[in-house]
Amino acid sequence: MEGVLVSGTARASFTGECARCLDPIGGDIVVDVQELYAYPENEPGPEAGEGDLLVIDDNIDLEQPVRDAVVLALPSAPVCREECPGLCSVCGARLADDPSHQHDITDPRWAALAELLADDTNESGSRGAGPTEEM
Repeated sequence: MEGVLVSGTARASFTGECARCLDPIGGDIVVDVQELYAYPENEPGPEAGEGDLLVIDDNIDLEQPVRDAVVLALPSAPVCREECPGLCSVCGARLADDPSHQHDITDPRWAALAELLADDTNESGSRGAGPTEEM
């Protein structure tokens, strides 16, 4: 006998925030766990590693394998729903509350041209209809 084969199912509840809109989310997760716990006297020398699971005094510690299985099964970027629009990148407003939310932002690369256009409008507006000539 090399050791004890542990098989089972773990159920856990989780809570967190939606990665898009920061609303609270939660649920249950179910994972299957299967690990081999070796007896210390059966441990081969060169292949043994520090992370090997061992039976110590007829006891086994399931904490690390169960934790690893649950963490790997959790989504890396959980969302409240697949079509969640998230938050506005400019002001942080919830886009689900106002789907038509938008900002008129000029690309900074074009800002200098917008300033020239604004200066041209101001100059032509202050002069009146145009140059006048006296005869």
